[in-house]
Amino acid sequence: MKTRTLYYEDSHLSAFSATVLSCEAVKGGYAVILDATVFYPEGGGQAGDTGTLNGVRVLDTREMEEQVVHICEKPLEIGASVEGTIDYGPRFARMQQHSGEHIVSGIIHRRYGYHNVGFHMGSEIITIDFDGVIPAEDLSAIEAEANRAVWANLPIRCWYPSEEELPHVFYRTKRALPWPVRIVEVPGFDSCACCGTHVKATGEIGLIKLFSTVGLRGGTRMEMACGSAALAILNRTYEQNKLVSQAFSAKIEETGAAAQRMNEALASAKYRITGLERQIFAAIAASYAGKGDVVHFAQDLENTAVRDLADAIAEGCGGTAAVFSGSDEGGYAYCLVTRSGDLRQLGKDMTKALNGRGGGKPNFQQGRVQAAKADIEAFFKI
Repeated sequence: MKTRTLYYEDSHLSAFSATVLSCEAVKGGYAVILDATVFYPEGGGQAGDTGTLNGVRVLDTREMEEQVVHICEKPLEIGASVEGTIDYGPRFARMQQHSGEHIVSGIIHRRYGYHNVGFHMGSEIITIDFDGVIPAEDLSAIEAEANRAVWANLPIRCWYPSEEELPHVFYRTKRALPWPVRIVEVPGFDSCACCGTHVKATGEIGLIKLFSTVGLRGGTRMEMACGSAALAILNRTYEQNKLVSQAFSAKIEETGAAAQRMNEALASAKYRITGLERQIFAAIAASYAGKGDVVHFAQDLENTAVRDLADAIAEGCGGTAAVFSGSDEGGYAYCLVTRSGDLRQLGKDMTKALNGRGGGKPNFQQGRVQAAKADIEAFFKI
């Protein structure tokens, strides 16, 4: 018996009555089939509904041979009447997302002739794959047009054309589909074959926001969000930007320029620090001139600075320069440099003895050891 799909009859219906036709134990719960349901099953990029049947939690909803299968936490009695309620908040959010995606895909098809060849609706972000390149600079114009469709509050029509009508109905697709085909139409913006649930008018979408495009296999992957999901993302972004504006003492709409100024100041400071660091390294290297093998410990150096100091010391010490920077608790970054000889065996012996790892070239070894300063000094004394 085919399940009566109440979600197609009224996409805003959230509660219903039905009769249990079957109930079987399956992995993860019990598969319950009803004679009618408001629960939309997973399909077409849209997740299945959740909710309750007589208070029993419905964990997921799937379609199998024209029947909707409700995966429930507990069994339900066959033949019993049940009162069902879906989690309407997530359902409505998915309808906003799905209807908004149709508008955007329709606009892109009309503008560029590209097809939607992949669609995934996450908890907030929608990803759509198109079979052509969409310039990033076109996003603002596409987004503006999509939102004009929202604000026009156009009625969305979902229907099944007759077998005779179908060949004369335009709908966005890459291939002909066998009858029956369910058509979802947004007047003036899109007409597409679709099995999902949709809002009744575009105004219910509320907002369409396009976030990004990236190249993918000769086409484009787009990220977007609609309705409550878009609002949630934009609210979080705004709250983060308020923190940035406070940190930079800048107006909230001028944080980008403030961040650029900060980057320039940091780059200038880093340049000056590097110059001072070189002077300090030169002085340290001079103190080791002609002393042969050297083991030196320095505080809070980055990996490149450890190498620069070891290289400076090796230039005049006449032996191997071993520089370490770190702490007994966190371990030490190291660099071994020599102007003659092969350090590879020394590097292997040292990392084995001091619980470390690293590598490099014959005259240069770099890595990290997890050992105390005293243990490192003891190793080199041996």
